[in-house]
Amino acid sequence: MDIREAKSFDVGGWRVTPDEDVVSRDGRSERLEPLAMQVLVYLASRAGEVVSRSDLEEAVWKGGVVSYDSVTSTVIKLRKALGDDARKPTYITTIPKRGYQLIAPVSLVVDEPPAQAASPESVAPVPSARADRRKVATLVAVLITAAAAILGVLTQLTPSAVESDGQPVSSPPSIVVLPFQNLSDDPSQERFADGITEDIITDLSGITGVRVIASNTSFSYKGRQVSAQEIGDELHIHYVLEGSVRRRGDSIRVNAQLVDVRTAFQVWAHRYDRAAQETFAVQDELTNQIVETLAVQLSPQERERLARQPTNNLAAYDHFQEGQRLGKINTKDSNIEAQHAYRKAIETDPTYGRAYGALAYTLAYNFLRGWNDAPMQTIDRALELAQRGVELDASIPQSFWSLGYVHLMRKEFALAEQAVETSLSIAPNYADGFGLLALINNSLGNAKAAIANIQKGMQLNPYYTWDYPYNLGRAYYVLGEYDRAIPELESAKTRNPNAMPVRLMLAACYVRTGRAADAEWEIEEAQAINPHETLSHLANTFATNDAELLQRFLHDLREAGLPE
Repeated sequence: MDIREAKSFDVGGWRVTPDEDVVSRDGRSERLEPLAMQVLVYLASRAGEVVSRSDLEEAVWKGGVVSYDSVTSTVIKLRKALGDDARKPTYITTIPKRGYQLIAPVSLVVDEPPAQAASPESVAPVPSARADRRKVATLVAVLITAAAAILGVLTQLTPSAVESDGQPVSSPPSIVVLPFQNLSDDPSQERFADGITEDIITDLSGITGVRVIASNTSFSYKGRQVSAQEIGDELHIHYVLEGSVRRRGDSIRVNAQLVDVRTAFQVWAHRYDRAAQETFAVQDELTNQIVETLAVQLSPQERERLARQPTNNLAAYDHFQEGQRLGKINTKDSNIEAQHAYRKAIETDPTYGRAYGALAYTLAYNFLRGWNDAPMQTIDRALELAQRGVELDASIPQSFWSLGYVHLMRKEFALAEQAVETSLSIAPNYADGFGLLALINNSLGNAKAAIANIQKGMQLNPYYTWDYPYNLGRAYYVLGEYDRAIPELESAKTRNPNAMPVRLMLAACYVRTGRAADAEWEIEEAQAINPHETLSHLANTFATNDAELLQRFLHDLREAGLPE
């Protein structure tokens, strides 16, 4: 039996119960964070083997943004719970430059009573809440599968898929753009290939007649060997665009192919050999080829947007992509480094509107986290940059998204909502636009609208980032449904343990559900990430116009131990 399927097992004398996130020994128990328990279970399933950091990230974090410290801090917590000493380990040893190894003996625990015939006097044991949820989830999955099968049969038997004039009815064509492979000799060109992928997704997202899967979901397939038909089944889409980029000196080669997932046949394939400065022209040709193949009718405004290029300067583009990479890490140091990269992009191309918007967002996030000594000057500068970004390039959704985020941090809620709605009018498939709109809804106390918008975003971005479940959790907190909020917030934390809003909201929910120890733990972790996080700072930066909600939140965090 696989350890990962066991209800309980033994690790060096500790009884491990994954369903309850508990390890116990000699009459005492330690509760683990869900993430730490998943790491322990995975290490136990490979006991005695050296497990690399990348293996842990893939198995446990599953596509979430993972900083270098995330794995380390989780292993430290695990060692602390087990009473292990990193210098003289008896449970988990670190293998320099290779990973971690579980050296304690692992064995299955078989202590369940044998099955007995039911009798009127017998009483069934009460399963754990998590076991109940798993059983319900399994039953629901079976019912959904059965319903889908029945629906498929009924669809084939009924004429509902045909209009009155006999013409077939089809849903809007849908597509996922997989990360283009970097075939260059230089590994640093990886972000260049990623940038091309992102840009094609952005261009397609601005077309009303196409359903486009968001980039976070697209990049979850990076490095995986998955067939187009498997991807089609997972995402319920019609087409897959895949390709590669080779950049060498002043030239590039781009290969691309569009695959129909229903037949697994190539609809078309093309190779572009161009000067490197023509990279953006290649992107335009690719996008137009897709539009023609899908027979999508473009409005004049859509044609105009597709014809516009954010920059023609490759050096500026490289700096921008480096800023994008750094900005996803969400630490103070990476935030400052991202600012530097975006400034270099602007210096290289002063008309690069998207770089202004990205720098504005980075400064606004810096303001939110209290990572500087001049907060008001920082947020004022962020507004100037965001407005300049829109002036320079009002054709892309990211410009208005950044402006909306800055307005939100300034608590200018109506302006924030207006900016984000503009971004969605430019790109109806812009998943992050729905995500930010949900955050604004939450800030206004409109939790039901927040839930509706974040669910739209999740449909477009099935492999969403931490802020999607965070927004769901926050909406449930606003509604006072704390037990529903906690699983969403815990899910958000597994995607990015450094995301401060998640830990604070989770601590507040733990207080409301009587889990004081868990709440205190979250605050301790939050303080370790950012020692400057205080109630007074939060009172100034937490974006809401609901005074009662703010006081409730501050009260809960005070109870959890956040300092004044």
